[in-house]
Amino acid sequence: MSFLNLPPPSLHPLLNHNHTSHSSLPFRPNATPIHRSLTLPFIFRHKFISPKRVVYSILHTDDGVATCSAEPDNPNNDVKIVAIVGEGAVSPLKSASWLDVMLHTANRLKWVDEDYEMRVFTDNISDSNTSVQNLERALTSADLLLIVSVTKPDPVKWIQPYIQKIQNVFCFDSSPALQNKLGGSFVPKEKTSKIFNRISNKKTNETIEVAQTISEAWIRNNSDDIRFCLLVIINSYIKPVAILKNLRAQGFSTLNCMVKNCGRQVLNCLLDPDCRKALECLNQCSPVDQVCNYQCIASYESPILEEFSLCVLQKHNCLDLDAKIPEKPLVPPMVNFRGEILSHEMAEDLFVGWLGVGDFKWSWRVVSGQNPAYDQFPCQYQLFYRGKARGSFWYEPVFQVKTLDGKLVWRRRKYRVKRGKVVGTFYFSVLDNGVVSNEYWTIVDVAEDFSWGLFHYSGAARVAGQCYTGAVLVSPNGEYPNEREKDRLLLALDRCCIKEWELFDVNNFSCKDPPLGVPEGSHLHATLKVNHQN
Repeated sequence: MSFLNLPPPSLHPLLNHNHTSHSSLPFRPNATPIHRSLTLPFIFRHKFISPKRVVYSILHTDDGVATCSAEPDNPNNDVKIVAIVGEGAVSPLKSASWLDVMLHTANRLKWVDEDYEMRVFTDNISDSNTSVQNLERALTSADLLLIVSVTKPDPVKWIQPYIQKIQNVFCFDSSPALQNKLGGSFVPKEKTSKIFNRISNKKTNETIEVAQTISEAWIRNNSDDIRFCLLVIINSYIKPVAILKNLRAQGFSTLNCMVKNCGRQVLNCLLDPDCRKALECLNQCSPVDQVCNYQCIASYESPILEEFSLCVLQKHNCLDLDAKIPEKPLVPPMVNFRGEILSHEMAEDLFVGWLGVGDFKWSWRVVSGQNPAYDQFPCQYQLFYRGKARGSFWYEPVFQVKTLDGKLVWRRRKYRVKRGKVVGTFYFSVLDNGVVSNEYWTIVDVAEDFSWGLFHYSGAARVAGQCYTGAVLVSPNGEYPNEREKDRLLLALDRCCIKEWELFDVNNFSCKDPPLGVPEGSHLHATLKVNHQN
């Protein structure tokens, strides 16, 4: 959560030799170029609306109401995407069907821009002429065709003529007879490294670079990166994507700002082995690999690196970025607990959880979460407590990170927590590696016996130009809730607009000697009683 969920602020482009010019990625007029050395944000949302969903399939049409769904057909949408998936094809996202994954992606695209329309079809073209006609009509006006796990000869042959007509086509896990196409140009199939050495055509190189960025993101196998792939294509070839505006290189203004205001901090970082290694490490990470970025910081974390980012980013905003907390999806908090209307005090007690009960030295342990950067780290403990000062409330996550040299190290952060206007919602803030992150948390549901809980969050590291959302499923021992709680848990996830297959399971084994404990004089529960489990 907060900056912890993100790769640390985009420090590495500051010392990159290419920082004085924009990336040469191809784009239509007014589209925003992406600087590949910059860390790319993943979750961006605005005020949530819950319209009807229209599911298009060559086999069937399923019209229904979905809490987190996309809008029905709107002929005025600016960006039209068609996705064709192999019938019955299974994705690597906990074996969810590609059809379900793409339908969910279509819904999540609406959180970025209401003018994005994505229709999803299966590749069964042997039946239902009406459904085939729907697909044909969609393809005639498509800005982007996404093909996933289509391998059967008949569908491949049927699709090929449309590839010639559509400007942007991208294929994953599909027949080699289906070609990728960006900006009207086919993407060469040879390895990028060989092509760059041989081809002098700038447009071809730019097309390959975009294709490589997309492919690197796709193989991370999570819903955030799948959506990001589509946003990259839209931004580069169709229309500017507002949430990608923070990815532009700032040119000489960035360098001037650093030299003028933070010369000592920059020099100290360059002279310090750990700080310099951190920057070098960040420069080697893919811009879409959040885990790699955070591992660099966790491996070489130091006061000098913190001073560097505090000056360059937080104090002087040398990258001139301004990210805001996403407003989509709007997740409602729970209203009642144990038959009573939830109060602010009760809500805080739900956060405090098991801390101080019997031998428990933590509030909760994270079972799984929906954030690709943070939830892959093992042994996550949550500490919530009331401070000495009246009305103060604090949150301290404790977690492990595997450093680049193979060591397991413990990390800990400290958040200030304030009550939101709506009971069950809270505002969090933290200074993480020199950058302030602000977050909005919601208590979605907690079992009456405190056997599990689900918390949702959305946040932004403003000067890092990054915003994000996620959720954490927690329990007292880090184990998944009992099967009898499955239906209630799925309903809670649905209120967060999250599918169960989006969750990353946290490794809670071998969690030896976590640095727990709360400050002396802290207070715990105020109104609720937690019964010790046998």
